[in-house]
Amino acid sequence: MDLRRCRVLVTGADGFIGSHLVEALVREGAMVRAFCYYNSWGRQGWLEEPFLSPETLRKIEVFLGDIRDPGRVRQAVEGCEVVFHLSSLIAIPYSYQAPASYLQTNVLGALHVLEACRDLGVGRLVHTSTSEVYGTARRVPIDESHPLQGQSPYSASKIAADVLVESFHRSFGVPAVTVRPFNTFGPRQSPRAVIPSILGQLLAGLPQLRLGALHPTRDFVFVEDTVAGFLGAARRDGIEGEVLQLATGREVSIGRLAELCMEVTGRQAPIATEEVRLRPADSEVERLVGDASKARNLLGWMPRVTLEEGLARTADFLRRHPPPQRPDRFAY
Repeated sequence: MDLRRCRVLVTGADGFIGSHLVEALVREGAMVRAFCYYNSWGRQGWLEEPFLSPETLRKIEVFLGDIRDPGRVRQAVEGCEVVFHLSSLIAIPYSYQAPASYLQTNVLGALHVLEACRDLGVGRLVHTSTSEVYGTARRVPIDESHPLQGQSPYSASKIAADVLVESFHRSFGVPAVTVRPFNTFGPRQSPRAVIPSILGQLLAGLPQLRLGALHPTRDFVFVEDTVAGFLGAARRDGIEGEVLQLATGREVSIGRLAELCMEVTGRQAPIATEEVRLRPADSEVERLVGDASKARNLLGWMPRVTLEEGLARTADFLRRHPPPQRPDRFAY
């Protein structure tokens, strides 16, 4: 599918990955409708200056709403040929406190998008999953056939949404593709996420680096590479019903990640483990590393930004745009 002059909707457009996707779609020449969460402050998340250029912002149609409102979702989808569904609650720690919120946003929100796409005849739905649906790896590298394990309310809500998408494709022929990124990072990511948390603490010159468990491993994908995967999933014909994961195949422990962040920033700090940053024992995902062979074969996708380069670019962003609160106050 050619995205030039194509009317596309991005839900969660005001978020981390969503804002980067909106920028990329504008560069592609798409006509972008950006679904942003309504708030009384009139803010549009990352879809504001100085994060996006005035020229880019002029080419975006901002659509305010709530993914939990089916009528508003239907209005947003109407007239669009492609829908990228990214709207989601993603903070794992908060999912232990408010699991119902995650079901309402992540599951019912996906249902509202699916029903609108089905009724309005959307040509392609690109649905966003997460590597958290796998839980602790039973085998590595993880491929798309790996069992799904709900090890947190967040991951359970994403599993439910993924299976719902599969059911709408099988039952009603909704032309959906599920993209399953591993741990995406980069500029604009929430300071609650592990990489901005580490970099932010180091750049603030704090005497200790406050972290949770250091032994779990993750597979980190730079946001530009994740966005390239989303675009590929929209362009490629004949892949309806597929699940495609985006991963580098490189496994890095949180402890080693902290060392790399110290190298990038040129700052050293002793690490202190904080109880508040630890997941419940049976909920911790101990190991994640992915196999992106399917995405490479079907989309020609491969990661192009190394972890070290991505960390340097993220640190540079945080130097220019430090978080509004002390970074050690965020528990990822």
